[in-house]
Amino acid sequence: MSEEVVLGHAAEAGTDFLLYTSNYCGYCVAAKRMFKQNNLTFKEINFDENPQFRNDVVAATGRRTVPVIFDLRGEAPMYIGGFDETSRYLRK
Repeated sequence: MSEEVVLGHAAEAGTDFLLYTSNYCGYCVAAKRMFKQNNLTFKEINFDENPQFRNDVVAATGRRTVPVIFDLRGEAPMYIGGFDETSRYLRK
């Protein structure tokens, strides 16, 4: 079920990236700023406002910290990681 939740969010997003965040997260703010500066669209799902999704995302990715970022521009959603991984990914 975990992957199904993430895939459902990805299918509904209609954006370049899917971003799971929480309140008071500096890396989440930095990731959103980075996307905006690169004219990339994103859908944000905040775990503080939607706590029911946290366990599914952790189970699907193994990542317990935020942000959790997926690239939706390809044929299938691709898990990138957090801010540092996404920053390196976008520089390629």
